[in-house]
Amino acid sequence: MSRPLAITRHDRIRMMLAEAGTVTVSGLAATLDVSRETIRRDLKLFADRGEVTIVHGGASQRGSDNRTQMPRIAENPSGRSAIARAAAALVENGSVVLLDSGATALAVASALAGKSRLTVITNGIANAALLSQVPGIRVVMLGGEVDAASDGAVGIDTMAMLRNYRVDIAFIAVGGMAADGQPTDFSRVWAEQRKLMIAAAKRAYFLVDSCSIERETPVRIEGADAATGIIVDQRPTKALAKALTDRGLEMLVGA
Repeated sequence: MSRPLAITRHDRIRMMLAEAGTVTVSGLAATLDVSRETIRRDLKLFADRGEVTIVHGGASQRGSDNRTQMPRIAENPSGRSAIARAAAALVENGSVVLLDSGATALAVASALAGKSRLTVITNGIANAALLSQVPGIRVVMLGGEVDAASDGAVGIDTMAMLRNYRVDIAFIAVGGMAADGQPTDFSRVWAEQRKLMIAAAKRAYFLVDSCSIERETPVRIEGADAATGIIVDQRPTKALAKALTDRGLEMLVGA
């Protein structure tokens, strides 16, 4: 099936609002595979109930401070959806999936809701909340200190739990993808945790939307060359594509 039956569209919108603080009509329509008019009706209903405030092009969660969260959902929602579809196509029913936190990973979680007999191991709070409601999907939540910016657990405790699991396929976020094909991150602890995610999986893919391409964040993700590849929403420059090939990383372009 292409859509989860146990999760209503309204539940999924609420989860996305909780994760990001704000949503766009176009982003929700693409992620949930419905018309923009349907999304506008949903958001109006939420506004009438006092749950959201309607803003131009979308809605924000009422009572939340969205100044820092808004760019996260506003950046490239259709690209994230394309990456999510490509990621879900790699997952066979019955697999063990390791799913990182963050907005693109949440789009992947939504796409995985159409699968069956999965075990999903995740450090993402919104991912766990979404997929734990889907019959036939078992969710393992990795514990640790919660990083508000990514809505995910990170740190020594999270990494200790990671070592306990055998993973078929992992989907891993990045802070940026440098021009030489090197995935980078914002902090040492996140980079180290993502290094362990790569090592835990038979196949590991970086989720890299166009906003992160050739953006260099301070810390290298070591062990990245052991990953299988990256999933992007649009083709990068020939130079970056060659750099990825030279590193032995497969490149998949979502559609």
